[in-house]
Amino acid sequence: MNIKFSKKLVSGVFVASLSAPILVACNATNSDSTKTTKVTEDVILYDFESGQTPAEVNVNNGTASITANNQAISGKHSLKVQLTSDAAGMAIRPSTPFDWSEHSDFNLAFDLTNEGTESVQIDLTISDIDGNAYTRGLVVPVGKTQTHYAKMDGHDQKDPEWATKTEFNFESGFRSNPVTWQSDDKQVYSFWGKKRLNLAGITAISFYSKGLLSHREYTIDNIRLRKNPAMDQTFLDGLIDQYGQNAKIDFPGKIHSDQELKQVTAAELASLKGESMGDRSKFHGWKDGPKLEATGFFRTEKVEGKWALVDPEGYLYFSTGIDIMRLSNSSTMTGYGFDKKFIAKRTADMTVAEDDQPLNRVNDEAIPSRHVANETRAKVFEWLPEYDGELGNHFGYRRETQSGPLKEGETFSFYSANLERRYGETYKESYLDTWRSVNVRRMKDWGFTSLGNWSQEAYYGNNQIPFVAFADIIGEFGTLSSGFDFWHGVPDAFDPRFYERAVIAAEHVSAQINNTPWCMGVFMDNEQSFGRSTNRNTRYGIVINTLGRDAATVPGKAAFTKIIKNKYKTIAALNKAWDKNIESWDAFAKGFDASFNTDTQEADYSDLLYQYGVKYFSTVNKAMKSKMPNHLYLGSRLPLWGMPPEILRAAAENSDIITYNVYQEGIIPGKWDFLEELDKPSLVGEFSFGSDDAGHVHPGIVIAADQKDRGYKLKKYLESVIDNPYFVGAHMFQFSDGPIPGRAYDGENYNTGMVRVTDVPYEHMVEAAKEVHKELYPRRYGFLQK
Repeated sequence: MNIKFSKKLVSGVFVASLSAPILVACNATNSDSTKTTKVTEDVILYDFESGQTPAEVNVNNGTASITANNQAISGKHSLKVQLTSDAAGMAIRPSTPFDWSEHSDFNLAFDLTNEGTESVQIDLTISDIDGNAYTRGLVVPVGKTQTHYAKMDGHDQKDPEWATKTEFNFESGFRSNPVTWQSDDKQVYSFWGKKRLNLAGITAISFYSKGLLSHREYTIDNIRLRKNPAMDQTFLDGLIDQYGQNAKIDFPGKIHSDQELKQVTAAELASLKGESMGDRSKFHGWKDGPKLEATGFFRTEKVEGKWALVDPEGYLYFSTGIDIMRLSNSSTMTGYGFDKKFIAKRTADMTVAEDDQPLNRVNDEAIPSRHVANETRAKVFEWLPEYDGELGNHFGYRRETQSGPLKEGETFSFYSANLERRYGETYKESYLDTWRSVNVRRMKDWGFTSLGNWSQEAYYGNNQIPFVAFADIIGEFGTLSSGFDFWHGVPDAFDPRFYERAVIAAEHVSAQINNTPWCMGVFMDNEQSFGRSTNRNTRYGIVINTLGRDAATVPGKAAFTKIIKNKYKTIAALNKAWDKNIESWDAFAKGFDASFNTDTQEADYSDLLYQYGVKYFSTVNKAMKSKMPNHLYLGSRLPLWGMPPEILRAAAENSDIITYNVYQEGIIPGKWDFLEELDKPSLVGEFSFGSDDAGHVHPGIVIAADQKDRGYKLKKYLESVIDNPYFVGAHMFQFSDGPIPGRAYDGENYNTGMVRVTDVPYEHMVEAAKEVHKELYPRRYGFLQK
C-alpha cells in the first residue's frame, strides 16, 4: 500500500494522493477510489466504519472484533482487541508497505479506550523495509478514552539537523523527550530501536502487550496521520524547578516551598512507628512458623516442596526489599564541564564503578574552569545553586557515562539537596544520618524484610533489618562479546586476571559487611549480556564471536579450542560434523567464520556456552567464598533479555540463589516451569512500575495508569512471587524516583520510586506494601502454622 503526501499545507488541509483503498477522509468509510482526495483534517488509515476487520489486521494470542454502534469510540464502529495470553497483540501488516516519504513533520495518532477491569500497557512498534524498528510504550487506563500519538517526523524543517538531534536522538539527555506542544492527547514514551525510520516503506504497526498476569482488552479507532502542531521552541527550557520537579505542570504531591516540605516531613515522621509487623522474628523471619536449624547466618532450605530462606535464628524468611537506597544514582548531568586537567582519571585498580561513585564534588581548584558544555542541557534547569552557596555541596562529577547528553561532566543531586531541606543540618551532613534512621523506620512500618541491592554502606551496620551487598568485578581482564553488549562486554572468565579481580571485589565487600549475620547475601556483577534467546545467533553470540578470535590473545578462545579438539580429535572429524573447511587446528585457534551450518554445530555451541557459564559463575563463587564463606552468593541478576538456558543451568549449579531482573507484571504462571528442572531457589533482583502523573516525562519500562494503579500492580507482583514455590524474595527497583532529567550515568528518568525526588512517599505504594506484607508469611507458609 503506497500513500503519498504533499509537503504543502493548504489552508490547514492536507493534499493527499490516494493509491490504496484504505486511505480515506476523516470520519469517512473505506473507499476503493484511487483519485486524488483532499483531506480536511487528518488522514485516516483505519476507521473500521465498513464494519469489517481489515485483512491487514493480525491478532496474536487474542481476538479482534468490530464493535456495535453503542460501543464505538466514534462513528458506527471501532475495533475491540481481547488479549488471551501474557504476550499478545494486534499488528497491521499491509500487503504493500506504507510510503510516507513525501510527508514531513507529522505523527501517527489513534484513539484508545478500555472497558475492562485493569489497565493495559501497549508497546507500539513501527517497522520499516530496512529491517529497523522503533518501540514506544503507552498505557490504556480503565474507563478513559484518549488519543495517543507517536511522532514520525520532527519539527522545524528549516533546520533538519536540529530536529534530528533534539527530537529523535534526544540530545537533551532524556530517555523520552517532554511534549513539544500542549494538548489533551498523550505522547507515547520512547523505549528502544532506531528512531529515524525509512518512511518510504513502513511494513508493520504493532500494538503488543507482554508480561501480563491476566487477560486484557482495549478498543482502538481512527488510526491516522496528523500534522504536528506548532512547536514550543522552549519545551526544554526551565523544565526542572529548584526541587528537581517538573516546573511546567502541577500535580498531586508537588512541593512549592521549603515550608511546605517541612510540614509534609513533620506529618510523615509523626506517623511512623518504626515497629516491625507482629509476626516477625529479630531478623524479620516468620516467628509464628516452625523453627529450623539455626546456623547464625542466612541459608536456604526446601521446606514441604517450597524453597525458603532461613534466617540466622532458624526462622523461615522471605526477602522483600527496595533497591538503590543511596545517593549515587540520584544525580543528574547539568550540562556543565570543567577543564579535564583538574579531574583525576579512573585507574585499573579501582574497585568501585563510576556509576556507583557517591556524590563527588570537584576540587575547588577546578571550579574557575566551569563552563557550559551542552547549552540545551544547561537550559533545562530553572535553578542550580552557586558552588559556594547554600546547597552547593550537592554537586558532583561523572568521569564517564554510558549514554546521555555528555560523555562526562558536572552533576547535581536534587534528592540529596531535598534531604538537607527536609531534615536540616545540626552538624556536617546530619541530614543523612536522619534520613537513614527514617528509612529504617519506614521499612519496618511498610513491612519490607530486607534492604535491597545498592544500599548505602552506612546501612550495613543498622542491625535492625537485613541487607544484601554488592560488588562490580572491574579492572584489567579480557572481555568477550555476545553481539548484544548492553552495558559492556562479558568478562572472559577463562582469563586468570578475572579471578584475581573477583577476589579483590570480594575483599572490598567483605570489609564492608564484616561478617555480620545481618547480610542476607551478596550480588556480584549485574545484568551481564550473556546472550538473547531470540534466535540461535543471538543465543550463542558469545561462542560465535569468541570462535572468530585468536586463541593466542583470548583465553576464552583457547579454552573453547581445547574443548572442541578433545571432542573431535581430528580437524577432518570437526569439518564433517560442522560442514566446515577449516585447514587445521592452528587455523581453528586463530579464528574462523563460525556461522551455523549443522545441528551438531549448534549442539556444540550450546555446550560451549554452558562451559563458559560454569567458568564464570564458579569463578565468582570461588572468589566470594574465599573471603565470605558464611554468606550466600546471589549471582549476577540475570535480565529477562539475557538468560539463555545454558547460562541458567550454569548459574543454578554454581550459585546459592539464582537471581533475575524481571520487568513484567509478575511471575507469569507457566513461563517459569524451567525452575522445576533447575530446582534451585530464585529471587527477583529488580522490578518496577511507573506513571506520568507525578511530573515525569517517562514512566518507566512497565507502565501504570496512575499512582493508585502503581500500588495495585506492586501488590499483584509481590503476590505472584510469594505464590511461586521456587522464589524466595523480590526486590523493587527503586527507593527514590529517577531524576526527571535522567540519572547521570545513562539518563534513566523513570517514576519507579517508593518516594519522590522530595523524599515524600507515594501514598498508594506505601499502602499496597503494607497490605501485602501483612499477609506475607501466612500466604507463603500458612500451611506450616504452629
